[in-house]
Amino acid sequence: MTKQSEFLWYIPNQVVAGHRGEPVSGDHNSLDTLTEHAKALEQHGWRGALLGAGWGRPDTFTVATALAARTTSFEPLIAVRPGYWRPANLASAVATLDHLSGGRVRLNIVSGQDTITAYGDQEGDQAERYGRTQEFMRLIRRLWTEDNVTFKGQHYWVENSTVTPRIAERENRIHPKLYFGGASAAAERVSASEADIQLFWGEPLEGVAARIDRLKQLSKAQDRDLPPLEFGLRVTTFVRDTTEQAWADAEAKVAEMARIGKDDYVDERRVQAVGQQRLYDLAAKGDVLDENLYTAPGRYGGGGAGTTWLVGSPADVARSLKRYRDLGVTHFVLSDTPYLREISRQGDQLLPLLREPA
Repeated sequence: MTKQSEFLWYIPNQVVAGHRGEPVSGDHNSLDTLTEHAKALEQHGWRGALLGAGWGRPDTFTVATALAARTTSFEPLIAVRPGYWRPANLASAVATLDHLSGGRVRLNIVSGQDTITAYGDQEGDQAERYGRTQEFMRLIRRLWTEDNVTFKGQHYWVENSTVTPRIAERENRIHPKLYFGGASAAAERVSASEADIQLFWGEPLEGVAARIDRLKQLSKAQDRDLPPLEFGLRVTTFVRDTTEQAWADAEAKVAEMARIGKDDYVDERRVQAVGQQRLYDLAAKGDVLDENLYTAPGRYGGGGAGTTWLVGSPADVARSLKRYRDLGVTHFVLSDTPYLREISRQGDQLLPLLREPA
């Protein structure tokens, strides 16, 4: 892949141990354990990792700050939610962490389902929810790049607001990148207008190609006034030394998921999302699509990036990811369990193949 491609992992941010079949350990979310993951990512060639958010999980920003303090190059992709944060508070917190970490902050703006009443939030219909998200993203970007910002919108307002410390430009990055997901029409309009990077889940190539084309057309129709939208893929990569071993292990894991039941593998709050339903629907088209996109996990659990898996040898999975790259995807957030073992396996076996010249 080209030098522009970036590769991140996923660090589980969970109260309960055993996420997606991860071995159960009493210190699974201790600072020492999470730091071990982050340092392993540095050692094995990864740029950083996504930290998931949701009420009832450890606070994502706190975890990211602690890991940034214990590492030197690790870049946390911090999932945050409008409503849980107000724009000026988040803009200030991010500017501070970006300053203290030497520019190692990325943000994943999440507007999907959550237990919002538990932290005092409320939302209307989908149009209102994404209208709020659009204001949120536009305002934090202004707060990072302008002084004395005054903004009065439908959902948020600030007056004469200047965030300090100021965001420093680094490596052609004006401010921390804003990642965004969502597959509904409302979500895609927000992404085309406000996001830096649109994240897809593990759909077949045809579906991703269609969404990229639609998002580019939406960007033009909305007179996007930002740099061109970039694209990313969040997917499980199930890698073993050989193709045969990968499929044998993947099928055995799905059989175990079917035996145990889906509660250990899925976050039920995601089921209503349009993007999640798109992944579940893929199973009706067959267990294996595009040569090695395994849809069977979605029948027995899955959820989010765990619903479909790219299965195979390092060469098999690298070939599949390069096909997404050929469509225009340049940001990759990969994972598999056990997380720590797979950080090293895939960092040593898969990443070198992805960094080969096209």
